[in-house]
Amino acid sequence: MESNRQRKIAQILQEDFAELFRKQASESKQTLLVSVSDVKISADLGVAKIYISIFPAENRKAVMKEIEENKATYRNFVGQKMGKQVRIIPQLSFFLDTSMDDVEAIERELKGEGDNPIL
Repeated sequence: MESNRQRKIAQILQEDFAELFRKQASESKQTLLVSVSDVKISADLGVAKIYISIFPAENRKAVMKEIEENKATYRNFVGQKMGKQVRIIPQLSFFLDTSMDDVEAIERELKGEGDNPIL
């Protein structure tokens, strides 16, 4: 069970990172869509798991590599935004969320466009 505090911090992180990634994508030369699909925070508020969806799929590796390289910068960004609200700035872990790809694959299979033959 998540506490109200965990939900509040997770929501703040999700909004802040969504805005940050939107700005970075607009400044990029490539056409990218980076969205924060979910944020899970530990009970002690020390670790934040941030789930990211990246479109188009061809850019996922490069974008995730860049995000991992800039993890310290992102934590500093969080510290500036939330420094007065929390005692400890959480460690950030970024994960690629591929749930939309799974949905698309299931829809293709149901339409008969996948590997599964229609009976």
